[in-house]
Amino acid sequence: MALLNFRKKPVDADIISPNVAAFLKDYSIEVMPRTAEKIIDFQSLLPAQTRVYIAHIEGTPIDEMVATAKRLAADGYNVMPHFPARIIKDEVMLGDWIARYQGEAGVDQALLLAGGVAKPHGDYDSSMQLLESGLFDKAGFKRLHVAGHPEGNKDIDPDGSDANVMDALRWKQKFNDTTDADMALATQFAFEADPIIAWADALRDAGITIPIHIGIAGPAKLQTLIKFAIACGVGASLKVLQKRAMDVTKLLLPYEPNDIVTKLADHKAANPDFNIESVHFFPLGGIKTNAKWAIAQGGANTAPANPNKTPE
Repeated sequence: MALLNFRKKPVDADIISPNVAAFLKDYSIEVMPRTAEKIIDFQSLLPAQTRVYIAHIEGTPIDEMVATAKRLAADGYNVMPHFPARIIKDEVMLGDWIARYQGEAGVDQALLLAGGVAKPHGDYDSSMQLLESGLFDKAGFKRLHVAGHPEGNKDIDPDGSDANVMDALRWKQKFNDTTDADMALATQFAFEADPIIAWADALRDAGITIPIHIGIAGPAKLQTLIKFAIACGVGASLKVLQKRAMDVTKLLLPYEPNDIVTKLADHKAANPDFNIESVHFFPLGGIKTNAKWAIAQGGANTAPANPNKTPE
């Protein structure tokens, strides 16, 4: 089976895999204020109560972030804004963000991460410092997610090892054992199932029991995927995309994550204690495109909250 699935309509295209449908249940998806603006009605695309992450890119005003959170919450979605440590100046700013999200949009969950900037804007450098502040527990946040890296992270471990990443995960595991909030590892996307399975099993063997929400790149053009993969520091599986790109005929065909999702779903079905709990989509080819793919693959588990509405 080809590692990357390019769109060809198979004979059984309309048959939904029970394993995939189960695996896609309660998936989450990531948006930004500017991409969310392009969707007139999310209820025509996303299941009720879908967890929607709002990525906070450096330079995005907090007003736009909170307004997007408020809109999504009003539509019945579980909103999880990013809190990138390195763009948060100090505890006053962190407390203000928490209060605004909570007070204006009813937010009670967050993704805490270091953030994609080299030099911190202030006091914070890591998600662990945000957790240590105690402000999220004090505010009664019910869910706190942190980042996971199936292919490592050279910003954290420049030598190519996973020593620092594992130290951080052990720290987060201890925090998980003491906080009242539910935690999960929301991971970077990758394109090969076997290394993801091996990584997840290795975490379990190391005593890291925080559930994994595996990052999956949604349907997109190959060129788009390569661009984002390089920007996001995707590791070994990037080479697979680059190899595909050498075939000019493949450049015009859209990528869909059928193969990787199917393999992970089948593994989960055969191993119910597998610690990947759910799928987190990066809609690199567009929110609407990603949602429609999920609807086609997930059946009733991914049916939109109101299919009679229009997304654009």
